[in-house]
Amino acid sequence: MSTPHADVISPLDVARKLPGLLLKAPRMIKGLIMANSTNTTTPLGLAWAFEKSTQENPHGIALYYEDQQFSYAGFNQWANRIAHHFLARGLKKGDVAVVLIENRPELLVTVLGLAKIGVVSALVNTSQTGKVLTHSINLVEPKAMIVGAECVQAVNDVAAELCLPADQRYWFADAPTQTKPGRAPKGWKSLAKDIKDCPNYNPPTTQKNFRPDGLFYVYTSGTTGLPKAAVFNNGRWMKAYGGFGYTFNLKTDDVLYATLPFYHATAMVVCWSSVLAGNAGLAIRRKFSASEFWDDVRRYNASAFGYVGELCRYLLEKPASEKDRQHRATKMVGNGLRPSIWGEFKARFGVEEVAELYASSEGNVGFTNIFNFDNTVGFSPMPYALVKYDKEAEAPVRNAKGLMIEVKRGEVGLLIGEITEKTPFDGYTDSDKNAKSIFSDVFKQGDKYFNTGDLMREIGFRHAQFVDRTGDTFRWKGENVSTTEVENIMTAHPDLAEAVVYGVEIANTNGRAGMAAITPHEGHDVNFATLLSHLKTELPTYAVPVFLRVKAAMETTGTFKYQKSGLKTEAFDPAKTGGEPLYVLLPGTTEYVPLTVAMQADIEAGAYRF
Repeated sequence: MSTPHADVISPLDVARKLPGLLLKAPRMIKGLIMANSTNTTTPLGLAWAFEKSTQENPHGIALYYEDQQFSYAGFNQWANRIAHHFLARGLKKGDVAVVLIENRPELLVTVLGLAKIGVVSALVNTSQTGKVLTHSINLVEPKAMIVGAECVQAVNDVAAELCLPADQRYWFADAPTQTKPGRAPKGWKSLAKDIKDCPNYNPPTTQKNFRPDGLFYVYTSGTTGLPKAAVFNNGRWMKAYGGFGYTFNLKTDDVLYATLPFYHATAMVVCWSSVLAGNAGLAIRRKFSASEFWDDVRRYNASAFGYVGELCRYLLEKPASEKDRQHRATKMVGNGLRPSIWGEFKARFGVEEVAELYASSEGNVGFTNIFNFDNTVGFSPMPYALVKYDKEAEAPVRNAKGLMIEVKRGEVGLLIGEITEKTPFDGYTDSDKNAKSIFSDVFKQGDKYFNTGDLMREIGFRHAQFVDRTGDTFRWKGENVSTTEVENIMTAHPDLAEAVVYGVEIANTNGRAGMAAITPHEGHDVNFATLLSHLKTELPTYAVPVFLRVKAAMETTGTFKYQKSGLKTEAFDPAKTGGEPLYVLLPGTTEYVPLTVAMQADIEAGAYRF
């Protein structure tokens, strides 16, 4: 299954972009030099960058939250008090502290304060509970834990299972804690009270944080269900600061609005580093709201915002308004904006620059859209390759000499990043996962590459286009079906706002049949006849979903990723789908029909030859 290669970049396309790029070139070059340095003896990282911004723009607003504003100097002093407190408590460079606070100033100032003394912040997903939360905390062997009041109950529920000193559990009230520190619940220390009399000058330890030193643990959701903790060191943060931040080119009068969760790298690393690279302002919100997004952009006079693809889709879902362009936000930075809505989003909301990027919390290769092309994750200066991949074998193709084969322009291949001194693989906490993530003897004996697990299209001039995750492909009728490609085609139909595609098993058949959970646009009904006609026109027969499930809203994670596992488990069983309408395209028929309990039983009994 393939799509037209209309997005392949020609020399003329690049030539048209050069005049605008040349204006930003000096700053971009400075940033890229910073990002790609291998010096391990020069201080750098988040804490270094924040202190640099404080020196250069002390009275500028560093952070906006609700009705609160924090200058660079004031926020830096707050972080310093946290740093000095934990130094006095015996924490040192390389130790780990779990940070479990929702999007608010206390989260960012805690991470910054810990970064100043070289303590690694484990950025736990604030929605975790039970065994998953226990796993995430114990996995990193923390010496301390700082928790917001909004997350305390979840921690208390698993307290007996935690490998953490009881006297190192700190609490922040769900309030502006500098003026309302609150009273900590039993078993917790009030960090706001404990730091009140601590020094507010920069600790000398900031100057002892170097490129290889740890900064965060960012948790990634593994295919096995339990999160993995990926190491994010100061060197990788500097790649974002220099590579993304200096390219995004914010100035001191700019404000970037970020409503993504800051336990995720898109917000914590990309958005914040872009702000600090320009000594600009950061405006944050506790949780994303599609109905209040543009009101917030106007409220903070934001000139830019952070995004992930589904966030953009939710914004498009809201009814068009004369206010859609009444703001100054013409730049956006993030990832996952799908080609099916890319142009529409820019046109409706007046966006001029889409700084789409590709990176992973654990990976060693990144792309950024510095040329501002449409429908691409951008350009990468890092050593990478796109190699032929056998979906059935779930492995790269190797030639007679045992070496991998690069794809040609316009073709799809597996993205792998070469492991070098400048592009190391920092890895996971689990050594077994590290070994499985590395390919050896790829193009010559002894070389090593990181396996991203992502399929990309080579579109020329070191640009790529995201196609699919290798794990998001299923096989039906002897053919491989890319869920991402089917989703993109389905959401191009005028009735559909969202589509999540996955494979489901049918008794007595080989492979998995396609199924799609769909959400119609607000106020729309789905015309199943035109939908099927659209799918048959755009897709090969084997890729047309056999089953449809209509949902009022999709369940997503805090980072707007669809929760497919539950959908796959419930499949097309009316007893498990909560009364949501199910439809089926039966063999030999030409329309989707409602799937009844009796029909589902007949399907499982083999009454139909799929």
